[in-house]
Amino acid sequence: MAKFQAPVIQDNPTGWGPCAIPEKFRDMPYQPFSKGDRLGKVSDWTGATYQDKRYPNRYTSQFGGGSVYAYFHEENETTFQLVDTAKTQKTAYQKNRMRFAQVPQVRTQTAPFDRESRAATPSAVSTEEPPDRMRLQKKFQKQFGVRQKWDQKSQKPRDSSVEVRSDWEVKEEMDFPRLMKMRYMEVSDPVDIECCGALEYYDKAFDRRHLCVGVSQRGERYKFPNPNPFVEEDMDKSEVASVAYRYRHWKLGDDIDLIVRCEHDGVMTGANGEVSFINIKTLNEWDSRYCNGVDWRQKLDSQRGAVLATELKNNSYKLARWTCCAMLAGSEYLKLGYVSRYHLKDSARHVILGTQHFKPNEFASQINLSMENAWGILRCVVDICRKLDEGKYLILKDPNKQVIRVYSLPDGTFSSDEEEEEEEDEEDVEEEEEGTAGLNPDSAV
Repeated sequence: MAKFQAPVIQDNPTGWGPCAIPEKFRDMPYQPFSKGDRLGKVSDWTGATYQDKRYPNRYTSQFGGGSVYAYFHEENETTFQLVDTAKTQKTAYQKNRMRFAQVPQVRTQTAPFDRESRAATPSAVSTEEPPDRMRLQKKFQKQFGVRQKWDQKSQKPRDSSVEVRSDWEVKEEMDFPRLMKMRYMEVSDPVDIECCGALEYYDKAFDRRHLCVGVSQRGERYKFPNPNPFVEEDMDKSEVASVAYRYRHWKLGDDIDLIVRCEHDGVMTGANGEVSFINIKTLNEWDSRYCNGVDWRQKLDSQRGAVLATELKNNSYKLARWTCCAMLAGSEYLKLGYVSRYHLKDSARHVILGTQHFKPNEFASQINLSMENAWGILRCVVDICRKLDEGKYLILKDPNKQVIRVYSLPDGTFSSDEEEEEEEDEEDVEEEEEGTAGLNPDSAV
């Protein structure tokens, strides 16, 4: 026969209410909760608000975020405890109060728009077409919607190209606002010392280049009196790139002599047969969906100015460096080629979508590049370096701030890299000597 066992009833003999705490729950912390709270996620470690601004109080607890399980480090040091940096969670009343406090301001801003709408006749309002309403709505959003996002620019922290160590001493700091105000006028005209190398003639068919047109030819070269100093005798001369070096001398004041190795990338003949030296550079297309740009294949022919403006915004330093190099070399033109991948996932093949040429002086004025300011910055850096004691120093730009610092390096810094390069060069020389000795019939065996 089945037996019924009565459950154990917790009875409080002293009155109504909960009885004594069971032994298994005696030393455990208790966090209050409500059975009416809706659970939106498994756990909430920080108590931060949700990203959805429309329903911020959807899953908030009526007891708020608890601090029962907060960690306090009291084992090693009694004066230390973990500080909770999470924002305090506002109640629904406080959030709605701030939300409704902004309503009069919005109504004040939209008052002219409302008066214009009320001033319209009933017939005009009734006969208004949907495209007109959409046009007014877009105009309103464009006028007032951007004001809330002007200060929400996210700055991604960047890592330095060289790891700055703790034993490096900062000798000088140069901030960009101070460098941009520098001017230096006492610069002499350049004097050519040597011209080396050979240049290919620029094919003007590239200026009329289309996606379906291929240009590939190799003709005669314009040769300077001296050969390319970086081309060895055993190298194939047909594989040497079209480049020429012009060594030029400037005097900065009375105490500084400056010698610069400038470059030309090509040569071009004019209508009357005159020879013009040019610098040729390429701009590579990046995915327009991730850089707020335009698609070159669709907009390059019709909106070339917008494409160049986007490149000036994203790569201003690169374009300024190219322009400065062309001006120092004395090139008559700066050729820019717009290069894109043949296919999005193919990094080996590329196509030239179009070209554009500028005179370096005119292009420098368009991008707000001043050679007087460039000479002033160079003179400032040279004067700072001349004041330093003999040793090893490093000039490094801060990746996240507009500051250039001069560091004093201890002895032995970067010596391992230099020793590895010297060892590799010595091994190459030994291999060449062994190969030459093996081919010499008079060498000892």
